[in-house]
Amino acid sequence: MHDLKYLFAYSIPFSAFLSVYFLGYFSFGAVFYAFVIIPLLESIIKTPGKIYSEDEKSSRLSNIFFDLMLYGNLPIVFGILGYGFYVISLGGLSTMETVGVVFSLGILLATNAINVAHELGHRKTRIEQMMSKALLLPCLYMHFYLEHNFGHHKNVSTPEDPATSKYNQSLYHFWVTSVLKQYRNAWAIQMSMLKKDNRSFFSVKNQMLFYLFFQGLYLTSLFYFFGSFGLVVGLIVGIISFLFLETINYIEHYGLLREKTKSGRYERAQTKHSWNSNHLIGRIVLYELTRHSDHHFIASKKYQVLEHKDESPQLPFGYPSCIMLAMLPPLWFHLMNPRVPKEMIAAA
Repeated sequence: MHDLKYLFAYSIPFSAFLSVYFLGYFSFGAVFYAFVIIPLLESIIKTPGKIYSEDEKSSRLSNIFFDLMLYGNLPIVFGILGYGFYVISLGGLSTMETVGVVFSLGILLATNAINVAHELGHRKTRIEQMMSKALLLPCLYMHFYLEHNFGHHKNVSTPEDPATSKYNQSLYHFWVTSVLKQYRNAWAIQMSMLKKDNRSFFSVKNQMLFYLFFQGLYLTSLFYFFGSFGLVVGLIVGIISFLFLETINYIEHYGLLREKTKSGRYERAQTKHSWNSNHLIGRIVLYELTRHSDHHFIASKKYQVLEHKDESPQLPFGYPSCIMLAMLPPLWFHLMNPRVPKEMIAAA
């Protein structure tokens, strides 16, 4: 029964639905829930580290409940997103209500679309990978599948990884460099794959072309059904969602670097190369993404068996609080710079 706590991962979609349904001041409901209620709960509820026995891991990995929790996000996310576009297209919303709904939908996509897509993108089955790409579609970030799996996990915590924020790099500078360089890297990865298989640019194996096509089709559909304003809203909601993703990238690896070995190669990514957060509510809402150290140590590990690592560098707060702190660079640097291992600063 204790695994039912993961149903709480649907609380963000529920808050987004209420934001669209009630409007008025409630239009900011998902924003208030994510950045006020959750941080308050995380400051109260503490979580001890949990090491699963082999029997527990086997049981959790064979329990379909954990997979169904992920799959359920597809109809939920697209249903609430479509409802939001419909309400906005009816007109009559105040500027405040429109802004609130747009940000609530952006948070919905950041948590239950991109984040779930990240988990499914590490799965081996074709259907789960397709579900991952479908969830990335409204976020306008389908190239994340290629760059994250074949770029970020290879180059994490090195200067070659645009998704690893540098020591003393502000969040806003990181947004620009990470977004642009990850897209460029995704194309480079795709072209390398095509060359390896001796295929042309216009091959059906060129996923990047399919991403452009489907995202273009999505935006065209928004224009057709909801007009030019619906198209603009779709663009803004997508941008908000992937900027939240990049903010999470920022806090997950800030200032952490892998050393080069005598052979000239980087050491293997270890648990010390990602910031860990063991705050219960954030863990559940984000499907254990906050146990990021364990994820990078063994990327194929499913979310339900990720574990807290005491030896990892620890974030002082949960993800929502750290996201807000990162938006204030001087405060972020003051809080986080002393926590970055000195040997990593020297290697920067």
